[in-house]
Amino acid sequence: MEQQQQQHQQQQLRNLQDFLLVCNRMTELCFQRCVPSLCHRTLDAEEEACLHSCAGKLIHSNHRLLAAYVHLMLALVHCHFLDSESPSFAPGVPAEQIRVEKAPSGIRKKGKWSLRQQMDIA
Repeated sequence: MEQQQQQHQQQQLRNLQDFLLVCNRMTELCFQRCVPSLCHRTLDAEEEACLHSCAGKLIHSNHRLLAAYVHLMLALVHCHFLDSESPSFAPGVPAEQIRVEKAPSGIRKKGKWSLRQQMDIA
């Protein structure tokens, strides 16, 4: 039980580190794009608008990527489940008695997925 709790805490720490890394990269990217000089102590209206737009786009694209990732992981789990029910996993059972469900629409078991196809799923 102690080991599980330790692993859970380590996973939470890795998640926090990943989140902070993404935030730091977003901040650096948007700052480099939107703040050409450090001559003033405050941001002007154009810089603020640029930073708002830049951060919004990055957050929106991150949400889309995460949604596509979650959808793909669910599809992979579903396909793995279907594969585990295939005749090769049921020795001695006639293929006619094994019911195989159709995978969710848009899911392919074989072949490569392009990033565009992954994004269209979400």
